[in-house]
Amino acid sequence: MMGRGVYKQPGGKLVGVTARLRDGYCHIDGDFFIDGNEDRAHEMLLDIERTLVAGRSIRGIPQQYPDVALVGMTMQGIETAFRRAVTQDDPVPQERASQTSLPRIASSRASHHTSTGDEFGELTAVECAARWRSLKPTVLHDAPCSPQEQMDTDLQWAREVAAGSRKATLRIWEWAAPAVVIGRFQSLPDEVNEQAAQAEGIQIVRRCTGGGAMFIEPGNTITYSLYAPLDFAKGVSIEDSYRLCDYWLVTALRELGLDVRFTGLNDIASQYGKIGGAAQRRFPPIDTGPGAILHHVTLAYDIDGEKMMRVLHVSREKMSDKAVKSAVKRVDPMRSQTGMSRDVVVNHLIAAARRVTI
Repeated sequence: MMGRGVYKQPGGKLVGVTARLRDGYCHIDGDFFIDGNEDRAHEMLLDIERTLVAGRSIRGIPQQYPDVALVGMTMQGIETAFRRAVTQDDPVPQERASQTSLPRIASSRASHHTSTGDEFGELTAVECAARWRSLKPTVLHDAPCSPQEQMDTDLQWAREVAAGSRKATLRIWEWAAPAVVIGRFQSLPDEVNEQAAQAEGIQIVRRCTGGGAMFIEPGNTITYSLYAPLDFAKGVSIEDSYRLCDYWLVTALRELGLDVRFTGLNDIASQYGKIGGAAQRRFPPIDTGPGAILHHVTLAYDIDGEKMMRVLHVSREKMSDKAVKSAVKRVDPMRSQTGMSRDVVVNHLIAAARRVTI
């Protein structure tokens, strides 16, 4: 029989393993990130899968791929998911979240956030500001495009920056249709109720970065992408580069009165809960170009939590290390927190993005 096991890394990401030892089948998916050469990243995943079904430890495999970085997941975590797949011994079954009696979005105030000198990781706020002034990205606000066009633009522009044919750019973009966007390594049937999505008229697309599934409705989300040369994050770990890339955004949201902080690897939250998530990927230099970082963020402005839960599958394992055990509660709309229209918020973000480069 085909078995499936999942494991949520505390403070990190989720991995799923589907395995059938009888014929040596093993496939890894999840919302983790992999940075590095595309071919080498694919080779590493295949190596891990082959080693698992051979019954050997995978813990030494990362040393064989020094040019590839697995982010948000450990080899031990993958081994745990594999063990659960082949033994079906999963202490937190991958049950679908209930579609009835959904809790209301959290409104209770969490502890107040106080800025610290190391909230941007290895860089101080002053150093982040200096890097942004040096980067001087072009700031654009695009017209609405289809979900697939947006995915294609992200990949194309990142490659153009990697080749040196496009300068650094920060793009705030609009959606022309509702969508579910799944991460680069996610399993579609395990993440999305495709029948429900079709019934709701929601398109399903896959982005070129890792991370989890996003539920998108035009006018209810705010999305931006940063395309920057690799040198922008030189000397900074992958984990802390998320904070560098979102420095301008955190500054802008605090100007709106939101008590914003970073949580986990790639989430942005206020005192009321999660308001957005980031994903990132590095592109090696093309020809004589500088290489590129693609970093994009989606913020929830006014989410339809019940519709989201009809379309997305959310396992108990995925929520296992969250203080709030509801995916609906974890996404807290910005509309209720700012009291501002979406247009006002977007215009403020555009102005803030331009100011940070001065």
